Amino acid sequence: MLSIVQQCELLGLARSSYYYEPVAESEDNLLLMRLLDEQYTRTPFYGTRKMTAWVRTQGYPVDRKRVRRLLHVMGLEAIYPKPRTSLPGTVEHRYPYLLRGMRIERCNQVWSCDITYIRLARGFIYLMAVIDWFSRYVLSWEISVTLDTSFCLEALDRALQIATPELFNTDQGVQFTSTEFTNRLKAAAIRISWDGRGRALDNIFVERLWRSVKYEEVYIKDYQSVAEAVSNLRAYFTFYNHERLHQALDYQTPAHVYTSR
Repeated sequence: MLSIVQQCELLGLARSSYYYEPVAESEDNLLLMRLLDEQYTRTPFYGTRKMTAWVRTQGYPVDRKRVRRLLHVMGLEAIYPKPRTSLPGTVEHRYPYLLRGMRIERCNQVWSCDITYIRLARGFIYLMAVIDWFSRYVLSWEISVTLDTSFCLEALDRALQIATPELFNTDQGVQFTSTEFTNRLKAAAIRISWDGRGRALDNIFVERLWRSVKYEEVYIKDYQSVAEAVSNLRAYFTFYNHERLHQALDYQTPAHVYTSR
């Protein structure tokens, strides 16, 4: 009999995902989370007030507190600039946003990553991906049942087996500001750049990737399990890298641009 580790490797699952159980949210909350995720993908600049108002127009008499909590569970935050009234968790060192005005002229000049919410039939998981800005090539990705740091480190390690970027940009989520994550980058002599707080557009290419993943894959499927999600996402990222033509790349594929530069 195959061990759990071997089974997970064959399925392409992280070991933590093997023990997945439906998330403890009510059916009503899971429905609201689906609606919020789709609306956020359309209007990522909506704050909790507008998002609450929109949900009410759909016939759901929810209050702002509930919407705020569900958005937090999903890891979603409006992208508009907000007053600097609070700071992220304590970190040893803060890094500035280094991409303002920078010309992206070659592969492996800038990489970035992010996490997004992926719905299942009776729960949800999280997806993290690493992308090369110049070619839009997805270097690695990983899923997790929790917003911990380990699955982000796994994806980063796989990407660094392919190449080493000059600069790596992330948002200020606790996964990416953690000592484990930044130490991986510093050990490879990679310059570190952090988005401004609440500024998803500082990481625009990953945001565009999530729109493509959601509209072209997730929203037209109904994943029943983690294994099914992984299988379908693997097929989609293969399509995205090797078959999907990008207007911004003169109708070439990310893989063609990444491997030819």
